[in-house]
Amino acid sequence: MSFLAFLGKKSSPDVVDIASPEHKASAIAFYARLRAESPVHRISLPDKQTAYLVTRYDDVAAVLRDERFVKNPRNALTPGQLEKQPWMPPIFRPLLKNMLDQDPPAQTRLRALVQKAFTPRLVELLRPRIEELANELCDGLAGRKRIDLIRDYALPIPTTIIAELLGVPVRDRHKFQHWSQSIVSVTPGSIAMVFAIPHVWFFLRYIRQLIRVKRTAPRDDLLSALVHAEEAGQSLDEDELVAMAFLLLIAGHETTVNLIGNGMLALFEHPDQLALLRADPELIKPAIEELLRYASPLETATERYAREDVTIAGVTIPRGALVFAALASANRDERRFPNPDRLDITRDPNKHLSFGLGAHFCVGAPLARLEGQIAIGTMLRRLPTLRLAVPSSKLTWRRGMVLRGLRRLPLRVG
Repeated sequence: MSFLAFLGKKSSPDVVDIASPEHKASAIAFYARLRAESPVHRISLPDKQTAYLVTRYDDVAAVLRDERFVKNPRNALTPGQLEKQPWMPPIFRPLLKNMLDQDPPAQTRLRALVQKAFTPRLVELLRPRIEELANELCDGLAGRKRIDLIRDYALPIPTTIIAELLGVPVRDRHKFQHWSQSIVSVTPGSIAMVFAIPHVWFFLRYIRQLIRVKRTAPRDDLLSALVHAEEAGQSLDEDELVAMAFLLLIAGHETTVNLIGNGMLALFEHPDQLALLRADPELIKPAIEELLRYASPLETATERYAREDVTIAGVTIPRGALVFAALASANRDERRFPNPDRLDITRDPNKHLSFGLGAHFCVGAPLARLEGQIAIGTMLRRLPTLRLAVPSSKLTWRRGMVLRGLRRLPLRVG
């Protein structure tokens, strides 16, 4: 029976746990089938929510730009639909004031407070520090026989940089790494959300303590600037300030960890491209763009809700429906990219959607790109004998609704 016929036999949506490690391992093949046979596909999440996966490039791009798809469910759902939303522990609710869960004009105001810190010009000033950190880490790895790329290299670089940028003591980065990894693995409405409550509580308490410190002893860092902005009357209330710091600490490192990990795995699986990049390090910029496309660090964009009935590819998405724009699928769409399943570090043009589009285009994209270029370029130069320590089929993926990244990446050094 074909995949299409299988779908046609069912009157209810597929039950798909898009957060599971098993799904992450087979996600590329899963989305290839959907693009061909069910490009807007209705699924039932493990928490019983119905959602729509949009999988083709043009449709994904349209969803990301379309004002009929909103981030704040209160701007889309009827009162009756809101009552049926999955339960959320009260401790999570202040976090909903982050800019990723808001629509203009609230989102525009919040974004304006931070985007100046992430312009390409200012991010470029971080280059010497990122290079120094990458070289220090390679110094420590050079004498070892085996390493875990994620734990020993991919995590320390972006967590250290975002901590320094925000003015968070670097000695505390292990704390927020641990809390972050627990939180991003949660599926809304699931029992795992209950178990995440202590991590959220500790994280929020830590952020509130930092904010108190910045109020009394501000420094030349982004968090101090945000606290000062609040005090200057720019309508940044306490919950918005906490949610912003929370978002920046998590989003400021999680995507880049996956870019480095997924990207290195893709290079090891394509030795011709690995050899090409080693022979010509100047290719690192287009290589990073191709790794962002081919090994998408985010599987989907964050959730959106239909503000009205919207028809895409012959499927009507009803008002209030939860919608996920599948970035990893759009980045492999054969309608947009020639030979999309081929890694080509010289690919041009390469208009991938890994950072999104429109009002919610990733504010940290310049930093993620620079960290990826330096991290991967430095490691390939400093540790030329690196190779996989286990077959790629043995690797495990992290659980998470939006992100797609490896739990570990064991490598042999010598």
